[in-house]
Amino acid sequence: MKHLLLSVFFISSFLAAQRVPCENGMAGEFPCEDYDLMSQISVSTLSATATAANDSWGWTDPNTGKEYALIGLTDGTAFIDISDAENPVHVGTLPTQTVPSSWRDVKVFENNAYIVSEAMGHGMQVFDLTQLEDVVVPPMTFSANAVNTSFGSAHNIIINEDSGYAYPVGARNLAGTARLFGGGPIFIDINGVASGATPSGFNEGGYNATDDNAADGYSHDAQVVTYNGPDTEHVGKEILIGSNQEIITIVNISDKANPVLLSTISYNQVGYTHQGWFTEDQRYFILGDETDERDFGFPTRTLVFDFNDLDNPAFEYQYDGPTDAIDHNGYVLGDNFYMANYNAGMRVLEIVRTGSGDTENYGMIEVGSFDSRPESDTAGFNGAWNVYPYFASGNIVISDIDRGFLLVKQSEVLGTPDLEGIDNAFQISPNPTNGDIRLSASMPIEKAEIFDILGKRIMLIENPEASVDLSILESGVYLLTVNDNLTRKFVKN
Repeated sequence: MKHLLLSVFFISSFLAAQRVPCENGMAGEFPCEDYDLMSQISVSTLSATATAANDSWGWTDPNTGKEYALIGLTDGTAFIDISDAENPVHVGTLPTQTVPSSWRDVKVFENNAYIVSEAMGHGMQVFDLTQLEDVVVPPMTFSANAVNTSFGSAHNIIINEDSGYAYPVGARNLAGTARLFGGGPIFIDINGVASGATPSGFNEGGYNATDDNAADGYSHDAQVVTYNGPDTEHVGKEILIGSNQEIITIVNISDKANPVLLSTISYNQVGYTHQGWFTEDQRYFILGDETDERDFGFPTRTLVFDFNDLDNPAFEYQYDGPTDAIDHNGYVLGDNFYMANYNAGMRVLEIVRTGSGDTENYGMIEVGSFDSRPESDTAGFNGAWNVYPYFASGNIVISDIDRGFLLVKQSEVLGTPDLEGIDNAFQISPNPTNGDIRLSASMPIEKAEIFDILGKRIMLIENPEASVDLSILESGVYLLTVNDNLTRKFVKN
């Protein structure tokens, strides 16, 4: 009987999930650029009672190397084995601790998942992920290994893996009648939980930014790091960057009994200061405002702040995306920013920087996408809620409110001759350039167009000569397109 159940499950899993390459701008029903659909599992397949998906995260089993996607649902958290990316296995689900909710958030530390929800009285579930490997007949219904009820609901949870602290934010008491610490971070020591200890609650306190006269103390989301960025005054300190509805707060939380507000910063036409992430060198902070597209008519707006001095942050740059969709959660890996863009799905932006110090220029260029909700790109609250780009395999999880779990991966160029043909078709030299560039191509160049990194056309050159004078351009990053179909990036110093 056991073998029959397993056979039925794997057949159904295979039918629900199959790789679809991105060809001619489409992967099956999904518009795409440079990202294939590896597999997908619908919300209804993950749970017969869930009405939508929400957050997501990932975990790699240190013993087996298997990768698992963690998908938040309205009624619990699903665990999916994606070690065979084209045939994912829904291993099981941890039900919500109290009642269903549209908001659930999950993070991982030392092989445990920590899960919070806006469901009243939910607390923080702790789930031992190593159990997943022992499941014989999936999908299994799990129970939490521990539940921290020192708070009730919470909008989000952040974990600093360097310090071993968890930080629920936007939390209320068990009865749901009052915010704790004004909705700011609660400090929970989770070191030792993997060996059976119960997380200690907020006996180490929390932080309300309004106590230090900040405009808003409620943190909708945050990032917490052990700082190793360019501001030498704060290297080694534990720094929290709070996305606090209408401002960004920068707080030194190294001493849990005495958090210190370092600075705050806002920006023009604030809708809802939602979520952000450091660049890997911790110089810049990339922020998404969740309602500015709807409230002010922007196309997808991504805001970049220079955190070279944590006590004096400064606005640096605004990127406008190609659609009107609202941006939600975004994460940095290497030189890429991976954005869950609601109705526009996942967008991948390359972080482009030239120069150094005071003369550094910053820009972003969209280099890939996967539209998990092709019905619309409007400023609404459907589609991609979250992306998780940190698996060693290169597989990227998209948790889509409507469609559930999708797994995508950057397309591969197969075959050396094809790759050489693309490389040799069109070249720019020198690159970077101080003024002139030379164009070489395997076909006649009838037209060349130069665009800035926002997509605005700067120059149109009909029947260009081999050498093009770019002395009129300011320093920065540009795109050059020939004959409407071949594009290369170049840098003007």
